[in-house]
Amino acid sequence: MPVGEHWYAIYVVSNHEKRVEFHLKMRGIEVFLPLLTISKRWKNRTNVTIQKPLFPSYVFAKIALRDKVQVLEVPRVLSIAGTGGKPMPLPEEEFEILRQGLDQRQVDPHPYVKVGDRARICRGPLAGLEGIVVRKDRHLRIVLSVDLIMRSIAVHVTPEEIEALPVEVPAAC
Repeated sequence: MPVGEHWYAIYVVSNHEKRVEFHLKMRGIEVFLPLLTISKRWKNRTNVTIQKPLFPSYVFAKIALRDKVQVLEVPRVLSIAGTGGKPMPLPEEEFEILRQGLDQRQVDPHPYVKVGDRARICRGPLAGLEGIVVRKDRHLRIVLSVDLIMRSIAVHVTPEEIEALPVEVPAAC
């Protein structure tokens, strides 16, 4: 297991991400909760702007693994994402690029995908991240996936900002 502080995906009760974020901050834990601003029109024709988590049911926390009990004791925290019942840290470099780049781009939630044409963003604030190229509303987007929590987001890009990655050929049996 890794030593020192790393970013972990904390799985929480749905629609309680902001409350968990507040409790973690009160305990002195560094937290990251990316939010998506959405304009809604209610039935009474009132327009409101709300903020929803970009990754529903997940809050990210930077902790040392020895401090996981401090996180798990927070109300409405269900678990720390991982494999085989063991918490797994998020890839540090990719997470930092994603964290810093989200404020500088328009992003939308996207269904989790794992197959398709892969590309790497080669320019801009998200440079270095890889994803799957898709088209939506005549605009080019790249879908970035966080495999550990099985969530994806779609980011607007221009063709000049991405480079194609070689297609992986499956090995013969």
